[in-house]
Amino acid sequence: MRIVITGATGGIGYAVAEHFARESHQVVLADLLPERIEQCVATLRQQGLDAEGVVLDVTNADAIARCAKDFPADVLVNNAGIQHIARLEDFPAEKWRLLLEVMLTGPAMLSKAMLPGMQQRNFGRIINIGSIHALVASPFKSAYVAAKHGLIGFSKVVALENASHNITINTICPAYVKTPLVEQQIAAQAKEHGISEQQVIDTIMLAPMPQKAFIDVAEIAASAAFLCSDAARHITAQTLVLDGGWTAR
Repeated sequence: MRIVITGATGGIGYAVAEHFARESHQVVLADLLPERIEQCVATLRQQGLDAEGVVLDVTNADAIARCAKDFPADVLVNNAGIQHIARLEDFPAEKWRLLLEVMLTGPAMLSKAMLPGMQQRNFGRIINIGSIHALVASPFKSAYVAAKHGLIGFSKVVALENASHNITINTICPAYVKTPLVEQQIAAQAKEHGISEQQVIDTIMLAPMPQKAFIDVAEIAASAAFLCSDAARHITAQTLVLDGGWTAR
């Protein structure tokens, strides 16, 4: 199968790409920075894995159309994400809109572009990388929380619209994953709350989680692979939550 992954050069995206490549699939690493894409693709190819790269801005309609034409996907992993931490009254409007464009409109438009091919082949898997914040809220993250909540609703609608085509769409929602994006959040929240970065980890990020641990990128990659397996063929419109018991409270 051909697996197209957005945000594929970062922590979660690269882990997903490497996992699928090791299962003998072709992976297409879609991201913004050409140099980083080349590095990641070269690393995979050096291991004898089948990898391609494409520069993709998920907010650009022309780039989305080219990606879908050049790399029609059997599996699409919508993973690209950004973050901005601020109170709503201090949140720049253009930044708020950008977060929604990248994490909600982008996945919708890329899915839209890939769906005709999936329908024609009568097979497709769309996996959205959500977040614990698709289910719960935290202060200072209004745009991020809104986008991730919207992703779940979007997934349910698309699943219903494509149930007759052997196409499934699901959302993986992990609690905090130790990625560069989260590292930036730790620093931003320390500044916003006036506390140390370790206090952010202990009293904000991991406090609601009974298991008190960050989710590993390998867990997310393996979950994505499971959702593409024959055993998961009737799992659609669902939210797979990796939260260490957070939402049980």
